[in-house]
Amino acid sequence: MDNKTPEDPKKFPALGRALLWVEKPGGVEKIVYALYAVCAALFAADFLYHKHTYLAIESFPGFYALYGFFMCAALVVCAKVMRVFLGRSEDYYAPKDVESEPFPEDQLEKVDYDA
Repeated sequence: MDNKTPEDPKKFPALGRALLWVEKPGGVEKIVYALYAVCAALFAADFLYHKHTYLAIESFPGFYALYGFFMCAALVVCAKVMRVFLGRSEDYYAPKDVESEPFPEDQLEKVDYDA
């Protein structure tokens, strides 16, 4: 048996045992919902204090959260547009690629599935 990870959770390191709940069904969803809650709490906390800003728009509550979200979305859209112009076909490097060389016919183990 080549599997080096032990099957028994008692043999896991302490951190591994503490994080076993992530592998259970619904574990990842709990992490995502916790992240949503933290983001919502930080957004709500932005309404609770006075800011000393340089620009007037920075004093808008939640400005940096909204700015970060929309700029991240804009980066994704820009990447999709750039892909149209910068994208190459799958065999773009094929003429000079070593893997594009034909394999010798006598070394191929061909199987005839029609027979």
